[in-house]
Amino acid sequence: MKEVKAPRSRSYREYLIASLKDPERAAGYIETFLELEEGDEPEYLSSILKDVIEAHAQINPALEEVKSRYEKLDKILSETGGAEIYALVELLDALGYRIAIAPK
Repeated sequence: MKEVKAPRSRSYREYLIASLKDPERAAGYIETFLELEEGDEPEYLSSILKDVIEAHAQINPALEEVKSRYEKLDKILSETGGAEIYALVELLDALGYRIAIAPK
């Protein structure tokens, strides 16, 4: 009798990266992270941005400028803890505003 193998389901990571190829979903992913109270950890922000960059690299492998800018931002986040970004988000929240991320 021939063995039948069931197809493996895609991993969550594969699903996430595939879904982030859609600019609207990528924008929502970043925006949702910025709205979370737990989002004030620089390594999380760095990870979120890395996910979006990975997804876009699959669409357009020639993203050297984006990768360079990410590396610069990642260095700043590791040095400052992203204090400026989170202070801005908190200030806007106190004023009744929020940052909206949208594709161009």
